[in-house]
Amino acid sequence: MRLSFLLTQLILFSSLMVSAQQPRKIRLVQADVMAYNKALGENVQRIIGNAVFEHEGAFLYCDSAHLNNATNSMKAYSRVHIKASDTLNLYGDSIYYSGETRIAEVFDNVKLIDNRTILTTDKLIYDRNTGIAFYLTGGHIVNDQNTLDSKRGYYHTNTKDFFFRDHVVLTNPDYVMNCDTLQYNTQSKISWFRGPTTIKGEEADIYAENGWYNTVTDIAEFDENARVKNGDQVLTGDSLYYERTNGFGEAFRNIMVIDTVQNMIVTGQYARYRKDLGYTMITQRPEALFIEEKDTLFMHADTLRATFDSTQTTKEVFAFYHVKFFRTDLQGMTDSLIYKFSDSTMRMLGSPVLWTEENQLTSDSIHVLTGNEQVKELRLFNNAFIISGDTLGTGYNQIKGRNMTGYFIDNELIRIKVTGNAETIYWVREDDGTLTGINKAFASNMNIRLRDKKIRQIVYIEKPTAVLHPEGELSQEELLLKNFIWLEDRRPKTREDIFTW
Repeated sequence: MRLSFLLTQLILFSSLMVSAQQPRKIRLVQADVMAYNKALGENVQRIIGNAVFEHEGAFLYCDSAHLNNATNSMKAYSRVHIKASDTLNLYGDSIYYSGETRIAEVFDNVKLIDNRTILTTDKLIYDRNTGIAFYLTGGHIVNDQNTLDSKRGYYHTNTKDFFFRDHVVLTNPDYVMNCDTLQYNTQSKISWFRGPTTIKGEEADIYAENGWYNTVTDIAEFDENARVKNGDQVLTGDSLYYERTNGFGEAFRNIMVIDTVQNMIVTGQYARYRKDLGYTMITQRPEALFIEEKDTLFMHADTLRATFDSTQTTKEVFAFYHVKFFRTDLQGMTDSLIYKFSDSTMRMLGSPVLWTEENQLTSDSIHVLTGNEQVKELRLFNNAFIISGDTLGTGYNQIKGRNMTGYFIDNELIRIKVTGNAETIYWVREDDGTLTGINKAFASNMNIRLRDKKIRQIVYIEKPTAVLHPEGELSQEELLLKNFIWLEDRRPKTREDIFTW
């Protein structure tokens, strides 16, 4: 008896579940005319005039329709309107709807409206089971100030997510985005893109192959071969982060900044961009390349900072801490450095050392004036000191003074002007190399002329004292001027040496 009761209950429950799972019939709510035409097929009703249908909470409006009760399907024509929810409305010239699958196919002049989002296309398929509407023949979407066009598109009505494929174009008043794959949320107004993507705006052109963009906050992140072109500057990196509203940006890993106007390239592993303050800062093994037709100067520091004007033209480059640079005819090291493009002057500050050919130059600060890809003038301020090794011996030629100015022709030092407390030690040799003696001289000021990298004339100005000492007369200490220091082992002899302090 108990077993029979359980079986009865089980059969009853199963029948209820089957009944609950079976789709409801499409219901005719109203119409002006309802007729039967055998030519339309068995169990097909022709509905004409102000027709309204209901199916599982959704309403369909049209001018006419064919309702097939046997297949629980219908075809509707003229001014078709499906009201799927309070916010979702679907329009078209005709529709096929299956009550069994709950899938609607809408044709011609299709329009889907969901709150402030409007989608238009020629054909749309809407699956009520998943809440997904999609098109495969081209669609156009308008959402506030943004418009979107693509060959294929999928709209998740529940999450408000659009997925676009093939020839995707997102148009905003400030920019145009072209990509292969795009996801866009109509509520957050954030877009995620995949594949080769370009964003063209009035201020910058962007390329990336992965990333996202918030169209409300104007904040974006670009990954995979990311590149930003701003005026005459190009920034590349593995990952770029940018806040368009306040002009703040960051770049990470394998960074390269190219300035085509100033012929400069800067690389590093981290960069920060501040449009409002007018600078770009690069750290983590940064390197600046000042490219010239005949040669290139390579510079490294702990931090490189480039300032620019309103046209994005670079004005100055600042290098901070452990600065080293190399060019075939000029090398140097200093604590900090400033290069100004306006006058082509490099200012070395904080224990600077400069090497040119056989000469080592030191002072409290050094200014290098260049032009036409050549060194024009050197200015040494306070505690100026020039040292060069005697080419045929172990001694050192030395020039010392308060300040110095060196003049160049064709990148060769031809004259040195020493101002204040001038001192020299010079190894005087005949043309055949025979040592004549060691000349020690003192004066208030000096003018020194060089030819073929050798001192040819020294003019002593005000209170001169000069003594030519024979070899061996002076002690090792007397052969060196006060504060003498030889730093040849610190001199960068290759590009790679600038990274070794």
